[in-house]
Amino acid sequence: MTAPYSTRFFSPFRSQRRPRALSTLAAIALTFASITSWAGAVQVFTSDAAGFNTHSVWYDDGQEVTVVDAQFTPAHAEALLASIRGQTKSPVTRVVVTHPNPDKFNGLSVFHAQGIESIASAKTAAAVPDTDAYKRHFWVKIAKAFTDATYPRAEAIKTTYSGQHRITLKSGETITLFELPQPGISSNQTVVRFDQTGDLAVGDLVHTHTHAWLEGGIVNGKPLPTLEGWKAGLAELPRLGTGKVYGGRGVFVPVAQAVAEQTAYLDKADAVVTGYLQRLGSRASELSDPARQGAHHQAIQAEMAKAFPGHAMPDLVGYSVYGLVQQKLAP
Repeated sequence: MTAPYSTRFFSPFRSQRRPRALSTLAAIALTFASITSWAGAVQVFTSDAAGFNTHSVWYDDGQEVTVVDAQFTPAHAEALLASIRGQTKSPVTRVVVTHPNPDKFNGLSVFHAQGIESIASAKTAAAVPDTDAYKRHFWVKIAKAFTDATYPRAEAIKTTYSGQHRITLKSGETITLFELPQPGISSNQTVVRFDQTGDLAVGDLVHTHTHAWLEGGIVNGKPLPTLEGWKAGLAELPRLGTGKVYGGRGVFVPVAQAVAEQTAYLDKADAVVTGYLQRLGSRASELSDPARQGAHHQAIQAEMAKAFPGHAMPDLVGYSVYGLVQQKLAP
């Protein structure tokens, strides 16, 4: 199996243990937090660095809460649910998975154990087992950040749909799910529209002011980036929503800005990788050598960091660009 990322471990995402005193304070804060109604407003929970600073979006209509994306580990999913319950009395009734990446589905066991429905497109649900096997191999065998026993067990999505699906909430409000016709950051992509606000939750399709994950979707056990499909997916967003875009990382901006900035970023990433390979010439074979490829990935990361000096998380490039590189090297 092709190793995801470089064989160097993700130091920024190394599993982090919070000091016991901080955990105790957090628990006390949740216990005594005043319960506030967030009805009609989109809210966001963001994980720590061990969970890749991943956003999970949630919407409370005053009677129930819908969550978008389940986080990377059960511990992160538990923190997400605890945060929501510290802010509203409305029960969490469902979680939508926007695409088949582990920081979107690994936390599902926590939701399922509490009787919460999970929803994803049929294609995303079908892609979860293959993606899980690929990522498990990396985290257990290469990074050795988990054992086979401690890496989260992927659970099957409970409810699937194809094309478009409208959810009617207890209040009568609706949330509409749109399966994009092209792959996005992954092999399949759902856009969630909160119809009352016009806001969109799009998972990692958008990383505004944050570097993007360039590995691509996992298809037949291998990474398959599709930048043109990703850009086509972005081009769909203006017709789907009129509010802000809530991406998987980064800040939240109006639809037109999110689309323009993410498209420009992908164009630049494509140009940087193409130019780097051209300059490398006959040394391009080094990019298939595990002992030498890491330095090249870091060099590409440095170019992207220079091109986007205000963007957070440049390490995302260094650890994911192997997918785009290998695609361009393929005959």
